[in-house]
Amino acid sequence: MAAHRFERSALLAATFALVLGLVGCDERDAAAPPGPGAQGRPQVGVVTVRPQSVAITAEMPGRTTASLVAEVRPQVNGIIKARLFEEGSEVQAGDALYQIDPASYQATYDSAIAAQQKAEAAVPSAQSKVERYQGLIKQKAVSQQDYDDAVASLAQARAEVAAAKADVETARINLDYTRITAPIGGRIEKSSLTPGALVTARQDTALTTIRTLDPINVDVTQSSTNLLNLQQAIRDGRIKVSGENVKVRLKLDNGETYAHPGVLEFSSAYVDQTTGTYGVRAQFPNPDRQLLPGMYVRALIEEGVAPDSFLVPQRGVTRNTKGEPVALVVNADNKVEQRVLSVSRSVGSNWLVETGIGDGDRVIVEGSQFARPGQDVTPIDVVVDDTTGEVRERGQQSPAPAATSGEAAAAAAAGASSTKSN
Repeated sequence: MAAHRFERSALLAATFALVLGLVGCDERDAAAPPGPGAQGRPQVGVVTVRPQSVAITAEMPGRTTASLVAEVRPQVNGIIKARLFEEGSEVQAGDALYQIDPASYQATYDSAIAAQQKAEAAVPSAQSKVERYQGLIKQKAVSQQDYDDAVASLAQARAEVAAAKADVETARINLDYTRITAPIGGRIEKSSLTPGALVTARQDTALTTIRTLDPINVDVTQSSTNLLNLQQAIRDGRIKVSGENVKVRLKLDNGETYAHPGVLEFSSAYVDQTTGTYGVRAQFPNPDRQLLPGMYVRALIEEGVAPDSFLVPQRGVTRNTKGEPVALVVNADNKVEQRVLSVSRSVGSNWLVETGIGDGDRVIVEGSQFARPGQDVTPIDVVVDDTTGEVRERGQQSPAPAATSGEAAAAAAAGASSTKSN
């Protein structure tokens, strides 16, 4: 009796272990990557495509440049007495940078003031003489010549006052020039000369340079062919311009995306005859001074939006013997079809497909080496990372689409006919 109970317990334990083993196999099969399956039905990873609005961007190389650049040079001759700024610091327009010895210019200014006062002192006497001669000439007590000479003397005295005032203003300007100030705001470079150095007016050597870093410009180049293609797509209605203020983003040389978006300032009005490119300038805020002039960047310019478009992972697209882009699609009967695609551009890790794909099509992105056109397969839904293009998630068996739209059916028929022609 004990032996009978022992055999029964052993049988139950074996049956339970077998069930657990089968469940474990099912779970491993669901999570395992696609591959050869039983009875000639391989498992393939598929992505179901749906129409969507796709932002069309152009990625162009470029360099950062300061929005304003000013080289500081002296306007008068003299000896530098002091440097009044800290090298590499931020300065504001009008800040004092250098002090040139003002002694000789102060003396010239004082002399001009004295000359003006002397010229002004001669005016009242000449004015009185003219007024006195005006009464005497009516009585014929003075000659007309004496009266004309008095009027001329008054005019000359007034002219000497005007000339003296101009001399004073010139002396004042030169005296002000002995204190060199910043013409613009920005970050100032190192000083090329030290106190005690002799400088001359408008010399070739700049004392220092100021660059405005906020905002900062990015100059990029774009192919004229891409410009023509974009214009054609806009005319055909395949791309809709999103607005007047075109947004621009930056990708830095280390792969990081710059946090602050910029705006498109202008596009060049001509195409370079040597390179076949035209220039584009964008402007970005730079509050943290993360961007410095001369840095290599890539600008992502939003050109518009492509409505009702299809994105197909690049890993699911190959080329046939004619060099045409093709994709393997699982139809409603879980059979493989080959579609010839019309690809316009890349968007991340996807291709923007214009024709050859319809709403609800299941494109094979994994296990295509085990599938052939016309073959029965077991489709498994997968998720492809838009950034890396790698499969990051696998689901259960993909259900066949309940119905296809007229556009999808037409695309499928076109794909099938293209396959037969191949």
